[in-house]
Amino acid sequence: MNERETRTTAGLPTPAGPADPSDDLALLHAHVAGDRDAFAQLFQRHRDRLWAVALRTMGDREEAADALQDALLSAHRAAGRFRGDSAVTTWLHRIVVNACLDRIRRRQAHPTVPLPDGVRTDSGSTTGGVEPAAPMHDHDTALVVREALAALPVEQRAALVLVDVQGYPVAEVAKILGVAEGTVKSRCARGRARLAVLLGHLRPTAGG
Repeated sequence: MNERETRTTAGLPTPAGPADPSDDLALLHAHVAGDRDAFAQLFQRHRDRLWAVALRTMGDREEAADALQDALLSAHRAAGRFRGDSAVTTWLHRIVVNACLDRIRRRQAHPTVPLPDGVRTDSGSTTGGVEPAAPMHDHDTALVVREALAALPVEQRAALVLVDVQGYPVAEVAKILGVAEGTVKSRCARGRARLAVLLGHLRPTAGG
């Protein structure tokens, strides 16, 4: 982990800050104009943050990879309809979050147990992006936190992932989720209260 990364109280890494928004817009316009490489460049600029949002929201690497793929296809096709009323990165995050929430709602009738990071599938391959290695204790704690996040209602989970894990300002999250800032704050407050109950056993005991 490099010095530009920050770490939340939950022990989860937050990627470095977003790229220059003016370059994002230029790449999106180039893509719409027919540049075959522009969209791939745009995705590469934001890949780590988009993957982190998908992974924390889905709680499962394979599902997160599928949701991210769905989102990128949607963004690729919808680029010509981008109106510029928000930053390109906000638009991309909104599409990713919506793709995740759609998948979560579809699978709620058939819940599955999330796989820990790095666990191989039956085919022997891994899914999703690359995450830094962590000591066993930190890895176990991060897994417990992820499972607790997965237990939250999807709207609360999405708000907490964006605000507390990824570190976006509430105003930006409101644009990503398409809701009022007060709604984001309310969802975060309810989600934090529920996490406090679910993760209470992780708090150090007095004299420990």
